[in-house]
Amino acid sequence: MKMSIDTGSTPALQRYSVNGATMGTRYSAIFFAASGRDTLAIDAINASLFAAADQVDRQMSTWKSDSDLSRLNAALPQQWLAVPGALVTVLQAALDIGRQSGGAFDIGVGALVNSWGFGPYQDLPPPMPTCALTPSVSNAATDSLDIDQTGLRVRKLKNVTLDLSGIAKGYGVDQLARCLDRLGIASYLVGIDGEMRARGMKPDGQPWAVALEKPLAGIREVMGVMELCDSAIATSGDYRRFVELDGERYAHTMHPALGAPVRNGLAAVTVVASSCMLADAWATALLVLGEKAGVTLAQERGMDALFLLRDGTEFEEISIVAGELQTSGD
Repeated sequence: MKMSIDTGSTPALQRYSVNGATMGTRYSAIFFAASGRDTLAIDAINASLFAAADQVDRQMSTWKSDSDLSRLNAALPQQWLAVPGALVTVLQAALDIGRQSGGAFDIGVGALVNSWGFGPYQDLPPPMPTCALTPSVSNAATDSLDIDQTGLRVRKLKNVTLDLSGIAKGYGVDQLARCLDRLGIASYLVGIDGEMRARGMKPDGQPWAVALEKPLAGIREVMGVMELCDSAIATSGDYRRFVELDGERYAHTMHPALGAPVRNGLAAVTVVASSCMLADAWATALLVLGEKAGVTLAQERGMDALFLLRDGTEFEEISIVAGELQTSGD
């Protein structure tokens, strides 16, 4: 874990920045707190942040064979399994968003994810050439899970492999935020690999600025900036994790109804929501729905979302604010 201290802040508050490894990537936290905190105090805060993120990873990772999610995936159908309350919360949210999105968000695509080489099983053969591809529809999680929220237990109704990669990281960001809330820190920006959540304003009265990447493979270039205050942001796109077959790119996000990777005109979707868990899942759902159905649903639900359509080497933006389509003059 690393720490840096910026001493150029206001007299009353000091800017602190910490980060560490989690979920195969890194978490980060920038926050303002009373000046003069020693290194041990900041180290303790960072240790708490690491513990919060690590707990989510240990519960919800498909890459850890002993995680609670892996235990659930290995369980037989109809077998009740006691699970942590946090996992119950995320599973229930995933099912709710699955229904609200008409099945576009579906955590039951684990087998499909694995078959395309995006899961933890690295000894799988590479995906077959496109000429031999046949869609493989997965079991919808909404029809495959029974959740007992009061008893904190879950059972599969049929064989299904669950994958929480479209929601767990966002929940992890929310846990980082709750950690700082418990410590009484009222001005912060926390994140895991680009999924971010902000609390309050900076001491100078300015909102937190979050850079949006241009959706280009292998290139880190800023395309724009979003300002956050008491909100969260997440992006889903086709430019980070993908495979190329027969000259075509196939992204890691799966289309549950088609049983294959998403392929539409969208390069990325960014969603701003009250929690990062919601932003994370809805960014995935809208990416799956595409530039027409996704935009329509974002409007119907009164969402804040930015759609980036790929047009050769250029990008077209469709911006939705509080469900209203924005024009260039807005």
